[in-house]
Amino acid sequence: MSHAYESKVVTFRESLIGDALDSDKLEKALNKHAADGWGLKAITSAGVKGRIGPGAVEGLLLTFERPRA
Repeated sequence: MSHAYESKVVTFRESLIGDALDSDKLEKALNKHAADGWGLKAITSAGVKGRIGPGAVEGLLLTFERPRA
């Protein structure tokens, strides 16, 4: 019997004040998704497109997975 999983990808970016992502905000985001049954599968560093302008800022892609209901 195989288990079916669903995935969710969340973009996490900060305004990069001091070139550092806010670890408290990241921890809160991880805990929020964990409370909904999502397990962290991967964290990927990536250029994340901003809302203003054509450039990208450094950010994280958080990939979660959980068994389908």
